[in-house]
Amino acid sequence: MAEDFYEEDYNGEEDHLLDPEQQPGEEVIEQSLRPRTFAECIGQEKIKQNLQIAVAAAKMRRESLDHVLLYGPPGLGKTMMANILGNEMNAQVRMTTGPAIERPGDLAAILTNLEPNSILFIDEIHRLNRLVEEILYPAMEDFRVDVIIGKGPSARTLPITLPPFTLVGATTRTGLLSSPLRDRFGIVQHFELYDPKDLALIVRRAADVLHVPIDEEGAGEVGGRSRGTPRIAIRLLKRIRDFAQVHGDGVINRKVARDALAMLEVDELGLEPFDRKLLTMIIEKFEGGPVGVETLSAALSEERDTLEDAFEPYLLQIGFLQRTPRGRVATRSAYEHLGFQDRRKRLARGLFDDE
Repeated sequence: MAEDFYEEDYNGEEDHLLDPEQQPGEEVIEQSLRPRTFAECIGQEKIKQNLQIAVAAAKMRRESLDHVLLYGPPGLGKTMMANILGNEMNAQVRMTTGPAIERPGDLAAILTNLEPNSILFIDEIHRLNRLVEEILYPAMEDFRVDVIIGKGPSARTLPITLPPFTLVGATTRTGLLSSPLRDRFGIVQHFELYDPKDLALIVRRAADVLHVPIDEEGAGEVGGRSRGTPRIAIRLLKRIRDFAQVHGDGVINRKVARDALAMLEVDELGLEPFDRKLLTMIIEKFEGGPVGVETLSAALSEERDTLEDAFEPYLLQIGFLQRTPRGRVATRSAYEHLGFQDRRKRLARGLFDDE
């Protein structure tokens, strides 16, 4: 049964196959599949063009690259792009996350150990502590960090000069960044969901690295159901590889891909059971909406952040969901895809009785 593919983990939360957030154990695999240069990178053409110009200009001037902010849904390649910038600039890349930097002294230690023209990548930069964030302001503008020595009346500030460096920040929620921090980034780039054709190319490249036989139609089938996200495409590829080895000859073609995805309950638009559950909840229990996200979170027993970051972006992108001031609304396309056309017609005519 399909339930076998959605076991519960240690904390009792549902494991979503198509959650774009990185899952335990995926980091090592992703690193081996990540492109190292702009030439190897597939998709996000506008971002590549803008960053290529910035990198070329910085190298011509023999300066560090301007500070870069990358934002967009998870799983689209923000960490990958930071590594590409490091390779293209021939610079060391130091990686950390916002939550990992708890005190100003932690950030000061990182900054003072950077090499000239190196890159400091901070993932989830919107989760930086405000006191830590203030240390970044002079570091980004003047390449200086002020360290406080001593306590009380005898305390004094010791300015430390930093080598020129580039801060690359990544976030899924730009609205949570403070204006002073956001304004200090000279280059701001937005990652969008990938085109299915680009995802098919990414799948074929990943299959080559993983030594998985796959044809063009099989890659297209996987790419078309990956919700515009490379991380999900690679995750599906690994599950289909298992299916092909157990139930076939190990080669992934369109039929094998479709059979495997049907077993995983991933439909032709890339919707998994939880997506359908969310939309069905809005249609059946709340008459299509509007319904507040907090109400949905309680009804589905799922965190609000998970709904907003992992599921809603794709449903909004394909036109199945609308965000309104009063709450979430299921669209006509969602009714038709889930087979609720008659219910929508009755609702439009106001013929629903209390159910």
